[in-house]
Amino acid sequence: MKTLAKHWQRIAVTLIPLILALLQAIGVAPFGVLQRLDDIIYDARLRATMPNTLDDRIVIVDIDEKSLAEVGRFPWGRNKLARLVDVLFDQQKIALLGFDIVFAEADDSSGLSRLNDLARNEFKDQPGFAERLRLLQPELDYDALFAKLLESRPVVLGYYFSNDGDGRTVGTLPVPVMSRNDLKGHDVAAFSWTGYGANIDVLAKAAPLAGHFNTTPDIDGVVRSLPLLAEHNGQYYESLALAMFRRLAGSPKVVPSFSDEQWLSRSYQGLDRILLKDGKSSLSIPVDRHIATLVPYRGPGGAKGGSFRYVSAADVLAGRLPTGSLKGKIILVGTTAPGLLDLRVTPVGQVYPGVEAHANLISGWLDNKITLKPDYAMGYDVFVLTMAGLLLAVGLPLLSAPRAVLLSMGVLATVIGINTWLYLSFGLVMPLAAAIVMTLTAFALNMSYGYFVESRSKRELAHLFGTYVPPELVDEMVKDPDSYSMKATSRELTVMFCDMRGFTKMSEHMEPTQLQELLTGVFSRLTSIIRANRGTIDKYMGDCVMAFWGAPVDTPEHANLAVKSAMEMANAVRDINLDHRARGLPDIGIGIGLNTGTMCVGDMGSNIRRAYTVIGDSVNLGSRLEGLSKVYGVDIVVSETTRKLAPDFAWQELDRVRVKGKEQAVAIFWPMAPSAQLNEASSTELKTWVAFVKAYRAQNWDQTDVLLMNLLRMNAKKFLYQLYSERVASMRLLPFDPEWDGATNFVTK
Repeated sequence: MKTLAKHWQRIAVTLIPLILALLQAIGVAPFGVLQRLDDIIYDARLRATMPNTLDDRIVIVDIDEKSLAEVGRFPWGRNKLARLVDVLFDQQKIALLGFDIVFAEADDSSGLSRLNDLARNEFKDQPGFAERLRLLQPELDYDALFAKLLESRPVVLGYYFSNDGDGRTVGTLPVPVMSRNDLKGHDVAAFSWTGYGANIDVLAKAAPLAGHFNTTPDIDGVVRSLPLLAEHNGQYYESLALAMFRRLAGSPKVVPSFSDEQWLSRSYQGLDRILLKDGKSSLSIPVDRHIATLVPYRGPGGAKGGSFRYVSAADVLAGRLPTGSLKGKIILVGTTAPGLLDLRVTPVGQVYPGVEAHANLISGWLDNKITLKPDYAMGYDVFVLTMAGLLLAVGLPLLSAPRAVLLSMGVLATVIGINTWLYLSFGLVMPLAAAIVMTLTAFALNMSYGYFVESRSKRELAHLFGTYVPPELVDEMVKDPDSYSMKATSRELTVMFCDMRGFTKMSEHMEPTQLQELLTGVFSRLTSIIRANRGTIDKYMGDCVMAFWGAPVDTPEHANLAVKSAMEMANAVRDINLDHRARGLPDIGIGIGLNTGTMCVGDMGSNIRRAYTVIGDSVNLGSRLEGLSKVYGVDIVVSETTRKLAPDFAWQELDRVRVKGKEQAVAIFWPMAPSAQLNEASSTELKTWVAFVKAYRAQNWDQTDVLLMNLLRMNAKKFLYQLYSERVASMRLLPFDPEWDGATNFVTK
């Protein structure tokens, strides 16, 4: 119950990042740092996936430093701009011209303006001057000249909206493309402005198609998106890029389109795209909740950026371009001169020409490559956070540290992979920062909780049991440390006593350090076998090793593992003796006693020294059995209780014995081999022996003699058969005893 409570505590701790991430996603507790991280991720991915190729369909006529040096400071006279327009259309045969410039004031550099000043001052009284001024007006009015050249040509003028405190308005706005009535009662979240700076009336009438060139930087000052529609006094006006694209598409009507999806949508009405409708055909442009769209930047900006061709306005005016070199091109007139303040901070450059942002939008629409953060991004974020967060909350507490790392990496890879796939395949920009931070935080909290809270008890447990228990069992124990303690309990276990013989004789001929080294080597080898079979080392007593199976980790197959260990230890001693013979050392022997029964296991001892050990009658019997191995000439003696729990071995019964301190006789056995490995000769020998034991206990001495002769013929060197030959010879002299139970009594340890 305590373990379950701790597990739920760990799940609760891991759920904290999920709860915070969900609050962030739905806007209840926004974290600015996550939005900033999302922007950083978007910027990095945008830079990594930009085509970095030239779009030769769009050309930027640049009012650059060279133009200012040759033509003069800006604004230029409208006669020069008229000349620019004339060259572009008549000589270069361009397809469309857009101005990222506003002409909000009349041209004060025209000849007409100067003559009007003279008429009002020096020549106002001269006869006929006013009439001559009227006749010269068409040639000297540069605004009129510029307007005349704009008429009936595919030209889109630019203007801007503002939100100053006075709501100041200048110039004439174009006809809006949409009104509030078109929204049919929906309340959209478009950017709204109170003022504007538009073109003078004569130009607005000559070129009625115009678009605003407003940018809406994010909170960090970076221009990632442009508003396609701007609201002013209940009317909606298109952007410069949209106006130019509509002109290329045949001037279709702008119609709002509303999504039916409302699940966890940020906006109230689900406006997710605008349609450019021309009769029955329509072109869809996805937008975000502000009726804006992300700019699909092609690459670094400027003349050296390689995304668009830049032509100096001075070269156009001077006629330095080959005739027709811009034929069929879409032209945007803008400026990169730092003094004209049309440079922006974008994800792809700190000093980026504003005019090129519009060029990128037009290019993206022409290629049908538009990226967008859709209205349902919140729903996506909530879904991903919930799925990933619950998986981590449930999975991490159940896993080890390496597997927890793999799970966290897998969740991260999946979340990032899906997000990237949506971006590359569908141009959808979905939130990612919250999921990344949540995953990393959940992992960190889980690991921290495990280390500072749970691992404290685990480290204590490992410290307590590490000396006795194999590392593999300690690893199992620390997964649930509350289930293990040093407190004494009664459990069914299997105990082993292993005594090594021959060291006393060896000590007479070896230096103490040599004997110590030899003993340590033998102990190390035997101990490794015990630990490999999930045994717990109890203690070393001189040249004896005591171990047990089944505690502290519950091991149902404890008897089977103990027998397996005993046989492997006996084989290991044989290998050690081969090495001893090669080195001129005497052989060593081994005696092992195994018993299974109920024992008391726990932390025993005094206040000065304690140890994790087993005690009880079953333990004492195991010790007595080890001593009997010398009597019967075998290396392993196993009790009947152990034999019954280890059916995978072929057993030879040695005797029924009554050891010191025990009134009840117990059967003892020797494991011949694993059952699957018992050969035909050994199987025949074992059957003969079973028949002998039956005859022996029936006191049928004639039959025992015959069976013993057969056994000695099969294995003449076996000490057990010689022992029973002597016993039979002695017992023949005694009369038949109906009370004899066939047991041998031992009065010493």
